[in-house]
Amino acid sequence: MKGPLTNSHFMSHVLFYTFAFLVLALPGVHSDGVTRHYKFDVRLQNVTRLCKTRSIPTVNGQFPGPKIITREGDRLIVHVINHLNRNITFHWHGVRQLQSQWADGPAYVTQCPIQGGQSYIYNFTVTGQRGTLVWHAHLSWLRVHLYGPLIILPKKGVAYPFPQPYKEVPIMFGEWFNSDPEAVIQQALQTGGGPNISDAYTINGLPGLLYNCSAKDTFKLNVKPSRTYLLRLINVALNTELFFSIANHSLTVVETDATYVKPISTNTLLISPGQTINVLLSTYQTTPNSSFLMAASPYTTTAGTFDNTTVAGILKYTAKILPAIKPTLPPFNDTTTATNFNTRLRSLASPSYPARVPMKIDRRFFFTVGLGTSPCPKNATCQGPNGTKFAASVNNVSFVSPSIAMLEAHYYRFLKGVFTANFPGVPLIPFNYTGTPPNNTFVNHGTKVVKLRFNTSVELVMQDTSIQGAESHPLHLHGHNFFVVGQGFGNFNPNTDPARFNLIDPNERNTVSVPSGGWVAIRWLADNPGVWLMHCHLDIHLSWGLSMAWVVEDGALFNQKLPPPPLDLPKC
Repeated sequence: MKGPLTNSHFMSHVLFYTFAFLVLALPGVHSDGVTRHYKFDVRLQNVTRLCKTRSIPTVNGQFPGPKIITREGDRLIVHVINHLNRNITFHWHGVRQLQSQWADGPAYVTQCPIQGGQSYIYNFTVTGQRGTLVWHAHLSWLRVHLYGPLIILPKKGVAYPFPQPYKEVPIMFGEWFNSDPEAVIQQALQTGGGPNISDAYTINGLPGLLYNCSAKDTFKLNVKPSRTYLLRLINVALNTELFFSIANHSLTVVETDATYVKPISTNTLLISPGQTINVLLSTYQTTPNSSFLMAASPYTTTAGTFDNTTVAGILKYTAKILPAIKPTLPPFNDTTTATNFNTRLRSLASPSYPARVPMKIDRRFFFTVGLGTSPCPKNATCQGPNGTKFAASVNNVSFVSPSIAMLEAHYYRFLKGVFTANFPGVPLIPFNYTGTPPNNTFVNHGTKVVKLRFNTSVELVMQDTSIQGAESHPLHLHGHNFFVVGQGFGNFNPNTDPARFNLIDPNERNTVSVPSGGWVAIRWLADNPGVWLMHCHLDIHLSWGLSMAWVVEDGALFNQKLPPPPLDLPKC
């Protein structure tokens, strides 16, 4: 159902866009970007991996999907036509969507899905951002196949704050299922148990030579000696954080989540679903007598089953077939290596790219994030812990997706029955979060939000819990970037831990992992009006309800207000 477009609503559209045109027509008020058009035909395509052919959803018949290249300040118009017999939406992960909130994409949050046979135009301008991001489907588990790089180059004439690379290469880590992932998640939700795991990880859609029947499906990166390459790393795996390394080569990290960082050198890095990391790779001075594997393997502390395999591509200096040297990757539960990498990251914090960390905090929040359970329905048999169903929550509230878009309900002010603004700012029942779990592990269910005034400065501490086992949770915030000012293990101590916060050059991100058995503190400015989802980017946890939403109210100025919805916004 869509909000009624009354005469007054229609006039608000006309007045808004007329005023916007007049403002842009003023001297000195203009965009120096260009408009770039893309067409996404979403249709089924036969794809063969691991010697098994499946009909999968694709964009333009490609797996992975097409690469979007734009520049800071450009306008993107993406015309999506849904040829599937099921709903779809797309999210432009990390794009702030300033004055284009209706284009963010999460289903039933900023829009109703694009139904089969229907279309929608995503129309937005990339403002004040440059670097590597990613686009992907944002409904159920469809992003397992529907994803691609979103590369934002600096404005023309603006150089990188690091050596100009000889070549730039996107490297996307994904997962492959021999069975239908939609059937996998539906079965898991029905039974209440954990889902079946993937059959392989992929690099740019290819499982690689370490898997059976996959030698020909191996990503190869051909390089020249004495060159510097920029690798744009993107983790679009459904449910897995990944270690990554290239044998006998060091990597220099220069960017995370499309924000520049102080360069750090590393042999192994950690990248979580939803995160992007740009690294510089300097090749050998002369051609070596070997090739080198680039490999990724899982990082997890889960007590459940997971895909404990390794994906590999080949770094080649010559067309000759040479022996390949393998990198040494950490054990799957090596939290020390994971933590050491993440805590080394610092914002560039230069005059051209300052770290605008909020110093005066208006509102503080403390959220627990983790797993729990829900009762088994009457006369049913469930496969979760002790005959229950797995669930996940933030502050013990498991998110329930509404049947209409929350942003429409907010804009048209028909909130009743859609969401309530009573999300708890702290746990209602405190407990020893990383100690012995409470006897009652049941979660509450609801569609609850936190309302924020425009330009509210927020400090949020997210605490992992040991309920159903301590586990790392990559949390993604839509519509905003934030600064990772602190992290640690055990229970957060509000009396002592803030003294150790980094308020000078903290890492700026849109997705951060809450450490397994620990906490992370972030600060951000709520300067983007709208309804913004915050959720775990492990899709099984998202499916179980590990998400919530922030509603940022309008500001006083024209460009601080939520614009009217586009006329072609899909209907529920």
